[in-house]
Amino acid sequence: MKGDGRAALETDADADAEADVDVAVVGAGPVGMTLAALLGRAGHSVVVCERYPGLYGLPRAASLDGEVMRALQGLGLAAELAPLLRAQEAYEWRNGAGELLSRQVFRDVGASGWADHYMFHQPDLEDALYGVCAALPNVDMRFGTTVTGLTQDRDRVTLGTADGATLTARHAVGCDGGNSFVRHALGIEQDDLGFSEPWLVCDLELRRPAVELGLPPMLQIGDPEGPTTIITTAAERQRFAFMLDEGDDLERERAADRVWARVSRHLSRDDADIARAATYTFQSLVARRWRAGRVLLAGDAAHQMPPFLGQGMCAGVRDALNIAFKLSLVRRGVQDTEVLDTYQSEREPHVRGVTAMSVELGREHTLRDPVLARERDTALKARQATLTEPERIRLPDPGPGLFASGGGLLSVQGRVSDGRATGLLDEIVGGGFRLLVLAESLPLPDAAALTDLGVTVVGFGDTAGGPVVADLDGTHRRWLTGLGATAAAVRPDHYVYAAGPDAGEVAHRLRMLLTG
Repeated sequence: MKGDGRAALETDADADAEADVDVAVVGAGPVGMTLAALLGRAGHSVVVCERYPGLYGLPRAASLDGEVMRALQGLGLAAELAPLLRAQEAYEWRNGAGELLSRQVFRDVGASGWADHYMFHQPDLEDALYGVCAALPNVDMRFGTTVTGLTQDRDRVTLGTADGATLTARHAVGCDGGNSFVRHALGIEQDDLGFSEPWLVCDLELRRPAVELGLPPMLQIGDPEGPTTIITTAAERQRFAFMLDEGDDLERERAADRVWARVSRHLSRDDADIARAATYTFQSLVARRWRAGRVLLAGDAAHQMPPFLGQGMCAGVRDALNIAFKLSLVRRGVQDTEVLDTYQSEREPHVRGVTAMSVELGREHTLRDPVLARERDTALKARQATLTEPERIRLPDPGPGLFASGGGLLSVQGRVSDGRATGLLDEIVGGGFRLLVLAESLPLPDAAALTDLGVTVVGFGDTAGGPVVADLDGTHRRWLTGLGATAAAVRPDHYVYAAGPDAGEVAHRLRMLLTG
């Protein structure tokens, strides 16, 4: 960071060489378009290069969590997407005999102000994200543009495309999936965390709502004869995933007759149409470097995990949130480019932790030895019988990085009122950097300086007035009190930068961050 005496690349604001755009994003999936939308809304020029001639148009990712929904809310997409999402109540595991082995319960309203877990149809999300990007004059979506070359120097990145054109950018981000060209061009190797299994994934369009057909909303079947996943992704969309055997003919398994043979115990051909049948190898891979000079990796280009926690796309969106505000700090000259190293240091421990959890679940779910499966069933049923409260999944925290004292935790979002309108916190006060303070600690000496830096100062009290909002359900006051804090400085990705009992000190730390 600036002024700390360490060697650093030059500040972008001081660079002399010209570039076509601030940031080039390779890949127009949910991660790439989220990143482009965040950067575009922050005022940066962005080009998105996508090799397909348009949006992919078929379902792949199928789940998102409350933290990701809060990010989509920040892009103005909550009202559009909420009716299309399916909030999940629970995630069940049963054995081949139908006995309950485990039941993870999701909250209707979690810490981020939204349900803990949603299912969705990926084309709906991509259409919504594309709408945001297309409406921004500084975001250029280039479909049918295959990136075939990548070089960089001290000042910029140069991308070559299949049609012989070149594009220069101050920075580039590879959001181009598990077979990432960008990662290969940078020569970055991956760590294999030891899970690799072939699966057949089938998406069906139902002719009646799933509930009328008696389909389970979210079920893992740990049957050694054939581990299976069944998920309702929307009212009239259902996903089935079947573990395959090593050596299976993958093309043959994708054939319609083979799909119906597997699905027939749950649905008939009169109930649904096959929208997509694809074979995948579920893997656990993490790139060893997520940044090389002016180029970063995000989403599946940086990491792949088995889908048993439904966190693959969520991890990529968290990457985009983390990268976006840090690139913005660099582009504005507030921080040196070395601040981008904190992207990997923060995100990689979280990703590795989630991947390890998903691998563990996957290994339990995919036991093919009947003896080991029976032992698993006995242990899980005994554990289930001893539970006194619902089980919930807790994801790991980020690693060390751009945090000061008291930082590193995800902030909360509850309902507030400013005296004119009532809604979730971000709807009322906006996003960006925020200083959240107990009302009795106001006013703060740094408040005016923070406002000049674009920080929103928000006090929480019983009634609204000035910078104070009414904390209608006490969410924010309880949260700050639980932290032992009177104030918390929150980053644009909703993680706490600093928190503590001295509100003035927290405000000062945030001001120092934003003045370099």
